[in-house]
Amino acid sequence: MTKVVVITGISSGMGRAAAIYFKQQGFEVYGGARRVERLADLSEMGIHTQKLDVTDKLSVRGLIDHVVKQQGRIDVLINNAGYGEFGPIEEVPVENAKRQFDVNLFGADRITQLVLPVMRRQNSGRIVNISSVGANIYSALGGWYYTTKASLNMWSDVLDQEVKPFGIRSVIVQPGLTKSEWSKIAFENARKNLLEDSPYENLLDKTESLFAKIKGTQATAEDLAKVFYQAATDIHPKRRYYHSIIDHGMVLTATTMPRVYRFALNKLMK
Repeated sequence: MTKVVVITGISSGMGRAAAIYFKQQGFEVYGGARRVERLADLSEMGIHTQKLDVTDKLSVRGLIDHVVKQQGRIDVLINNAGYGEFGPIEEVPVENAKRQFDVNLFGADRITQLVLPVMRRQNSGRIVNISSVGANIYSALGGWYYTTKASLNMWSDVLDQEVKPFGIRSVIVQPGLTKSEWSKIAFENARKNLLEDSPYENLLDKTESLFAKIKGTQATAEDLAKVFYQAATDIHPKRRYYHSIIDHGMVLTATTMPRVYRFALNKLMK
C-alpha cells in the first residue's frame, strides 16, 4: 500500500526538497504553499499541489478534504510552514509577533487538528514538526522567532503524550542554519522592524555578521529532507531529530551549560 504524506510550505527550501525526496521514496505526496507560482514544476513530478495558507482554516480544510477524498488516509503530516521575524523586542510591532505565532505554531495546530481524526481511525500516523535549534539556543533580535519554536517543541511533546495510545506519534526536527532564503528573509524583516534612528542598528549589523561567520556549518535543504524522512519513517521514533552532531551539541550546551553558551555567544558577537 502506497503511503500518503502531507507537507506544508513546499514552495522553497526544506519543504520543497522534502516533497521531492518523499516522492522519490514512493510516497504519494500532497502539499501546498502561498506562492503557487513556485509549485508548477513539482506538479509535473507527480506531486499534488495547491494553494495553502496555514493561517486560513478554510484553506487548510480544503487541502485535507482533498487528500482524504482521493486517498482515504494520511500516514504522515509534516508541519514545515514557517518564517523568521527578526528585530529588537522593544521595536517589533506586536502584530508582527502575533503573525509569526499564527504561522509557526497555530498553523501547525490548525492542520494537525484536521489530520488527527483520520490517523486515529487508521490507528497509525506520524506528525513531524519542523522546529529549529533556535528553540533552545538564541541570539539577539530573534526573540519572537525563537519563542515560537520553543512553543512548538512543548506543543509537540504534549501532543505526543496525548496521541500515542492511538498509534500516532508527534516528533520534532530541529534544523540549524540551512542554505535557504531563511536568513535573508529574517534580516530583511529585522531591518524593516527597526525604528528610525534605532539604538539597535549596530546590534543588527553584529548579529548579521555572526550568522555570516557560521555560514560554513549550513546544511542543504536536501540534507534536511533526509532527516524529515527518517523522522517520518523510523519504527521507533525519537523525540528530537538533528542533521548534525554540531546542531545537537549546540542545543545540549545551551540547555545544560547556559553560562558556557552565553560566554561563547558573547565572544562571537565581538
